[in-house]
Amino acid sequence: MRKDTIKHQGKRLQLAKVVEDKGIKDEKVLDAIKKIPRHLFMDSSFEDHAYQDKAFPIAADQTISQPYTVAFQTEVLQVKKGDSVLEIGTGSGYQTAVLCELGARVYSIERQQELFKKTKLFLSKIGYRPRYLSFGDGYKGLPEYAPFDRIIVTAGAPFVPKPLLSQLKVGGRMVIPVGKDLQVMTLFERKSDTEFEKTEFGNFRFVPLLEDKN
Repeated sequence: MRKDTIKHQGKRLQLAKVVEDKGIKDEKVLDAIKKIPRHLFMDSSFEDHAYQDKAFPIAADQTISQPYTVAFQTEVLQVKKGDSVLEIGTGSGYQTAVLCELGARVYSIERQQELFKKTKLFLSKIGYRPRYLSFGDGYKGLPEYAPFDRIIVTAGAPFVPKPLLSQLKVGGRMVIPVGKDLQVMTLFERKSDTEFEKTEFGNFRFVPLLEDKN
């Protein structure tokens, strides 16, 4: 296992400062960025890029999201300790680790098998234990574990998958980047069985959320 050094920790403090300067206010989210060894989520040859505020390619044509984007989505979610959170797109597991740091019970789906296997092994190795990691189609969610307090989609969705909205608790929040080439970060708050309140934030760029490609 690669090391996490004082130097890495110093770089994380700087990264958290950059993210904070961009407008992130949630202390718990900033603390998670300060704590999680992001360099371990990336290939060792790219370690220099780990604490810059940018997305970076990882296995299976996926990316590890930009720290600011991770922080932004997490802040919008307003995760409380003990919340059940469904994450669509486990990817490198970095966002998963952030949610675990906040005390969430995380259920996560990844559709790339090689990435799923690698991340599952890796997360437990560095001490993050999501409740359930699943290999499958994120569009379908995880009905057997629903309803969820929070749902986070970490890939661009050309449309909002209905199954995900249906798996959200009343009072729950779902954050999802919606759009084809450029995504609008969108929050859905479930007000009742039939009512959702929608709030749109700025534009973000994500890798696409692909359906039924397994």
